[in-house]
Amino acid sequence: MADPTRRALLDRLFNQQGQTLNELCDGTGMRRQSVSKHLKLLEDAGLVVVRWQGREKHHFLNPVPIARVGRRWIDKFSSRKAAAILNLKEALEDKQREEETDE
Repeated sequence: MADPTRRALLDRLFNQQGQTLNELCDGTGMRRQSVSKHLKLLEDAGLVVVRWQGREKHHFLNPVPIARVGRRWIDKFSSRKAAAILNLKEALEDKQREEETDE
């Protein structure tokens, strides 16, 4: 995932599922062999799933592993930030009410 080429391939699959190797190579300036190696690593990581349709291999983004990472790590930080923002909002509102009653 740290490789920008792999992230770009995942973005392309997010935008249009079921692309063939040729479709994924279009516009990248990369050779088929290079794109194929990146796709193989993404498949091994479970981030891309393939389905054969006749002689064509179609690639699909598998969002489940990404969602698991989000749930495990990102949500932890999001809830803390949300709680901090809510606490700040409440403190500012309390301060404003105090200033209004002092007047």
